[in-house]
Amino acid sequence: MTEHDGVARHGAADATLPTVGVEEEFLTVDPATQRPVPLASDVLARVPAVAVSAEFKGELLASQIETASTVTSGLAELRAGLRDSRTALASAAAAVGADLHSAGFALDHTVPLAVSRDERYRAIEERYAGVTADYPACGCHVHVGVPDRETAVAVVNHLRPWLPTLLALSANSPYARGVDSGCASWRAVSQRRFPGAGVPPWCADAAAYDRAMDAQLAAGATVDRQMTFWYARPSEHVPTVEVRAADAAATVDEAVLQAGLTRALVVRALHDLAAGRTAPPTGDGVAAAAVWAAARYGLDGPAVDFADGRTTSALSLVGKLLTHAAPGLEESGDGQLVRTYLHRIVRQGTGAARQRRAAARGGLAAAAGVVAIRPDPPPEPLAVVGGTAHDFARPTPDCGRMR
Repeated sequence: MTEHDGVARHGAADATLPTVGVEEEFLTVDPATQRPVPLASDVLARVPAVAVSAEFKGELLASQIETASTVTSGLAELRAGLRDSRTALASAAAAVGADLHSAGFALDHTVPLAVSRDERYRAIEERYAGVTADYPACGCHVHVGVPDRETAVAVVNHLRPWLPTLLALSANSPYARGVDSGCASWRAVSQRRFPGAGVPPWCADAAAYDRAMDAQLAAGATVDRQMTFWYARPSEHVPTVEVRAADAAATVDEAVLQAGLTRALVVRALHDLAAGRTAPPTGDGVAAAAVWAAARYGLDGPAVDFADGRTTSALSLVGKLLTHAAPGLEESGDGQLVRTYLHRIVRQGTGAARQRRAAARGGLAAAAGVVAIRPDPPPEPLAVVGGTAHDFARPTPDCGRMR
């Protein structure tokens, strides 16, 4: 909901590679009902101050916590930090009798949801009324370092076609109010109730972006400049591009996948800009259709290709993204790791698909097991496999129609 610039203030950077940091949002949940409970402040009070190098803070809801990782140039370091911060939070949640969920939307909830006491969040509640009180949504936000604000705006233009695919890969919120929504990301569908949500507008330069932001403020669509529902934006405080398309990640590795792909896309954008290649201003109608398809189907159905506005399979767009991002993955050395994580999602399914399989066996409580963060997680090997973009190009049965 807001920009937390903690990821841009800590940690060392490799000057030859853009830095990356991740913000994750979690819900404190009643283990018996799977509903959010307003225990975020109690959990935060129990997180050891020096246990991990991340930052922790409350969010819009009294049941919501955000973490901000350190900045790093290596995905292995990022992975270890995210794992540590999740473990610390889960242990603190267990101490107050709560579970910690990393899902794009609460599996079940009642309305109204308690909003944090922070003055700014109260202003947001006043502005959006019942939309805020019915929005137990969590995301995974990736910050990538860029030289300056002008570059950040140009990079965002290049990222626009890939934002729906990043959402599809992250889809992890099929349930709402205890029932299957029929969508892979109910968070993305629910977020459309706020003004301006989705792919950001194409902007010729930083001045044009600022005018677009000012127009939203003047129209009352946002509370301040720190707030936007666009899936990518230049930071208002630090030299980064923030990509916020993804649902909260069910696993650390899925969060790292978003970070690796996002940085690779940014690196590719920087190369294109250096070569004088500007991003085409694809229409907002195509962008909205692409977001809808990603939210509805995740990876398990049709998607909309920005290149021609036509439907194709979601997996084919994953292959295209991988090909497009290849120079960035090669430069960072992240190619094998990213392909490993992509193969895992194709083989095991997104968080949404895994939740549904679990629920078919054991109901909503079993689905919660997919997104619950445990205080003592087992070790996870960092194994890698081979593979190419062609491995993601096969069509799906639904690619020719929108149900």
